[in-house]
Amino acid sequence: MKVLVTGAAGFIGMHTSLKLLERGDQVVGFDNVNDYYDVNLKEARLRRLEEHSAFTFIRADLADRDAVESCFREHRFDGVINLAAQAGVRYSLENPYAYVDSNIVGFTNILECCRHHEIGHLVYASSSSVYGLNSSMPFSIHDNVDHPISLYAASKKANELMAHTYSHLFGLPTTGLRFFTVYGPWGRPDMALFLFTEAILKGEPVKVFNNGEMLRDFTYIDDIVEGIVRVLDKPATANNDWQGQNPDPGTSPAPYRLYNIGNNNPVRLLDFIAAIEKALGKTATKKMLPIQAGDVAATYANIDDLIEQVGYRPSTPIEHGIEQFVSWYLEHYASSKAS
Repeated sequence: MKVLVTGAAGFIGMHTSLKLLERGDQVVGFDNVNDYYDVNLKEARLRRLEEHSAFTFIRADLADRDAVESCFREHRFDGVINLAAQAGVRYSLENPYAYVDSNIVGFTNILECCRHHEIGHLVYASSSSVYGLNSSMPFSIHDNVDHPISLYAASKKANELMAHTYSHLFGLPTTGLRFFTVYGPWGRPDMALFLFTEAILKGEPVKVFNNGEMLRDFTYIDDIVEGIVRVLDKPATANNDWQGQNPDPGTSPAPYRLYNIGNNNPVRLLDFIAAIEKALGKTATKKMLPIQAGDVAATYANIDDLIEQVGYRPSTPIEHGIEQFVSWYLEHYASSKAS
């Protein structure tokens, strides 16, 4: 297959691209390599990808309509994996326009090009953040998600709605993947695992929000990538049993699907920190803080549909995943800052 991976210099984008390349696919990576976090880390990820002759990189912004159109016109893609987005819940409180440009305008450009270039399947990243004020656990794709509590979450919910429209009007197969707190080697510096590891090694206090009572369905990067690739190979189909009188949010009479990809095993934040302490052999100094605006207290993925329809269940234990991250961090980041 020839696959477009947007956000290829990102954490999930790099790992997904590597997985596709290793199985023999051609990959075109698309990324603007912005400075939301350490550009050196993004460039280091790209160097890993550029070791593969079947990888082509386009440095451009998803909000640039001409650049996206040129990319699709030059390459005939079998599938598209849209992982490019302005990430982060807290950043969206300060920089809302970044989310509109990347997550709304950029996604519109992707949808339009997929439509006009007859792409066989569009897989795109959504987020567990869409569940918002929903407190019914575990979160199900069949639940209503109309009460997001951050602009980031609202933009991801908007992506799902936009994708459904294109599936309905133009028959474009689309699958949205709601990721649950992804972690692992080459991860983002603004994520908890990176921040905690860095602080503990420096002897600085770690900020523990909601007094450590946050629950997160931490999902290891390899599990996320395996789910993405398996879903890519299984284009969305219509649910012929769908009823407008009792609408199912997770499916449609159009070729449209949603899946949660989570570990299905929420971990308390204090236990997460304990696993990092064990991997580092150092004890953290904890600064207990209240929950932050835009954050949800708990995430927990119902993955029944992923198991039944895709035949996949994430399974990496948190201890193993954290050990892998710490090993990478000590080798690649603590000494060289990925330069």
